Amino acid sequence: MKIPKRKLFLLIIFAYVAFSLYAAYNVFFSSKVISRVHRVVKKETGAPLGGGRGGGAAPFLADEWNPWEDEQVDYNSAQNKKREAFKLHLGRVDKNKPKRYRVQIWGKAAIGLYLWEHILEGPLNPTDKVAQWREGELQSEKIDFSFYTGPAVVQGHVPLDMNSLVLVLNGREQQKVSYSMRWLEHVHSLVQSHTVSHVAVVLLGNEQCNNDWIGPYLKRNGGFVDLLFLVYDSPWVNDKDVFQWPLGVATYRQFPMIRPNAQMITSNRPYLCNFLGTVYKNSSRETLMQVLKQSGLDKECITTAREKWLPQETADSLRRYQTALAQSELTLCPVGINTECYRIYEACSYGSVPVVEDVQTPGTCAAGPSSPLRLLKAAGAPFIFISDWKELPAILERERGMSQEQRVDRRRRLLEWYASFRQQMKERFTDVIEETFFKSG
Repeated sequence: MKIPKRKLFLLIIFAYVAFSLYAAYNVFFSSKVISRVHRVVKKETGAPLGGGRGGGAAPFLADEWNPWEDEQVDYNSAQNKKREAFKLHLGRVDKNKPKRYRVQIWGKAAIGLYLWEHILEGPLNPTDKVAQWREGELQSEKIDFSFYTGPAVVQGHVPLDMNSLVLVLNGREQQKVSYSMRWLEHVHSLVQSHTVSHVAVVLLGNEQCNNDWIGPYLKRNGGFVDLLFLVYDSPWVNDKDVFQWPLGVATYRQFPMIRPNAQMITSNRPYLCNFLGTVYKNSSRETLMQVLKQSGLDKECITTAREKWLPQETADSLRRYQTALAQSELTLCPVGINTECYRIYEACSYGSVPVVEDVQTPGTCAAGPSSPLRLLKAAGAPFIFISDWKELPAILERERGMSQEQRVDRRRRLLEWYASFRQQMKERFTDVIEETFFKSG
């Protein structure tokens, strides 16, 4: 059947109009459904860009198609989750990390140097021993210590950047006590202003253990001092808030920290014993010198006696004293005002066995089966203890019969003991500070 040309033409016109209307409808009225394959990013409104012809604003071009956009979103999400997990891990690590504490030490007595250099083994800058200001830092267990000493360390001019303080003082005589009390009053003002929260004192006590002046400062008596480390066999020592502390070497006479070496241990020492010191009238030191002379032992020992005590050594006298310690098997340690003396610790530094006069001296120091020198005895000090210097000839006779191998072994054991003793004091000091300052209450 033949379709008339006119009808065909009208049919084509009708189809064209219908298609045009359908297209117009989709363009202007239909909501766009964009497949993933044909996705584009709509242009942002209100973001004109220059560069069009005639200076007009060019239309914002759609971003280019990204077929991996979903994968990118998933990847970013996974990365964010990993970052969050890592942050949580770091938080747990930080929480489980051992906490560190900070403590400052002010050395206003020479025994502060024994505490810092010999016990804690801390560095000091400058190294010049007569410098006006010296300082150092070290870590011991969980505590970061800082130390300040010297004549230029004065009240109100120490950079106090922590609230825990150890004050090292001298209470041997009244003049020293007055000076120490001024420092304690200064620290008290810091406690009252809440600048300092915890206070310990290392005190070179009176040689007859008369230390009543510091009693009111102790916290148990209504004061502010949490801990007291006290030299000599004081009856106050209870290992709770009052602890015994070693006298140590005479740092005020510039006695140094000695580092043992192989020669010190193995060398042949030409002398049996030594005693260089002051001989007081009617003292056991006179008896000692008489025994040495009468038995002819003074020829086998280095002895230098003086009648008057001198507070300071010259460079020459210090050198002679150190040489005597290094060249003698034994160091004779008669009592002074107290049984404990610097000479004991100085002899240990050189591996020269102290021969200690083990008698109680007058005063109010604790008496008992372990006194005097209870701290050293409790630590198992390998000394020779005698009660009378008339025992000395027999001791020196035994020394003559010892072989070099026996002497070297004894010397090594003494040096090892002294190093161990200092380490014990370091651990005790650090542990007590940590427990009292940071864990109690």
